[in-house]
Amino acid sequence: MIGIRAMNLAAVDLNLLVTLEALLAERSVTRAARRLGLSQPATSHALQRLRDLFGDPLLVRSPGGLQATDRAIALSAPLAQALDAVRRTFDGPAAFDPATARRSFAVATADHGSFVLLPELWATLNAEAPGVDVTVRVDTVDQGMRELADGDLDLLIGPYQREVAGYHRQRLMHERFVCVLRRGHPAAEGGELTLDAWLSLPHLLVAPRGRPGSAVDTALAALGRARRVGLMVPQFLVAPHVVAGSDLVWTAPERMARAYAALLPLTLLPVPIALEGFTVWQSWHERRHRDPGHAWMRARVRAVAAASRRVDERDD
Repeated sequence: MIGIRAMNLAAVDLNLLVTLEALLAERSVTRAARRLGLSQPATSHALQRLRDLFGDPLLVRSPGGLQATDRAIALSAPLAQALDAVRRTFDGPAAFDPATARRSFAVATADHGSFVLLPELWATLNAEAPGVDVTVRVDTVDQGMRELADGDLDLLIGPYQREVAGYHRQRLMHERFVCVLRRGHPAAEGGELTLDAWLSLPHLLVAPRGRPGSAVDTALAALGRARRVGLMVPQFLVAPHVVAGSDLVWTAPERMARAYAALLPLTLLPVPIALEGFTVWQSWHERRHRDPGHAWMRARVRAVAAASRRVDERDD
């Protein structure tokens, strides 16, 4: 006899296993047919196919009704486990309970996203989901998109993210620019900067990739003007400290600038040219779109960003 384990499952009607489960439970073709919603002849035919498949009568007649053979009894437990596992594959995803969940999320974002979102986000996670951990790293957009698709990254947060098939994105906030100078800087005495006064100062540029050029330089070029970048640094962290002790001017994201101005002797002034800000998005891949835990995390990030927007509205 060829064992069922050695058979090609593609050649087996797996519905027969559901019929066998009902027959073993009911010990009656009539009751099994009623349970399955089949006719009695169809169920009898299925029983004969099962006997042929297993090479055993499985159920035999006795004065008390159908009785299971030793082979059928041996099949009962593994059959129940197998069908239970199959049924679980059709269940929806398990509910996510942040209070008891133990899970880690990988998020890619640059200095700005980390600075603006992480303090409040971590406070929220620590209060609602003490078993949830977060790993933050810096990726390029292209690298981050690949890692989202591969499942190595959960969220990519930052500006300039494009719509791509198979990915989702959600607007978090729009960031404006302000000029940052040290408190007491002569150029800040009038409460505003003229274009000429602004361009007469040495500028600080944060260039994560170490290359010149920015939205400021593009806007100035459209006016036929240019600035002198006296200091170019790769990270936002050092910029406010350098500006606080020098005559440099830094054209900075407003949320970051306001936070540093509360800690350091800095003055914030409007930028003297029309300068577009940037939109910060969170992006994720379709593979995790319906994951309840992932959806919960996205909602927390969005709520923190929304709170940041409300602060800006109060300050306007």
